[in-house]
Amino acid sequence: MAIDTVLLAVGPMDAVRAPELAETTLEIAAPLEATVVIGHAFTEEEYEDVHDDLGFDARVDDVDPNAVAAQRAPVPELADRFEEAGVEYEIKGALGEVSTKVVDMAIDIDADRMIVGGRRRSPAEKAVLGSVSQEIILQAPCPVTYFRDLDVMD
Repeated sequence: MAIDTVLLAVGPMDAVRAPELAETTLEIAAPLEATVVIGHAFTEEEYEDVHDDLGFDARVDDVDPNAVAAQRAPVPELADRFEEAGVEYEIKGALGEVSTKVVDMAIDIDADRMIVGGRRRSPAEKAVLGSVSQEIILQAPCPVTYFRDLDVMD
């Protein structure tokens, strides 16, 4: 099975590990000349919290998720790194329940691989708070590389 499209799913916590996520993605995509899709899903609440900071005045119902994703950390930094490396990339945004939207995005772009980051949580925290990355891994339509960063905490 050829790898033509790699989905790098990111969220706001990934800003601190963007260089490592970029490197991991480039290790897979660059030698295969695969296209990287930087995907950022966000909830309506998250959008409401940042829309002023990003310069958007549109109500959540009128927002273009791709435009929001393109401005939301760590997407611009990742885009710069892929451009410098000569790797073709796209930016996709989605608004809604994060794990579902990321899986839908993988299906829509026909991703051959996914890369998702996660943070360390105890089993009790996962039971109470859930785990977006775990839901993505369990529902993914393709193999997933899980980038676990022990330094990124709630």
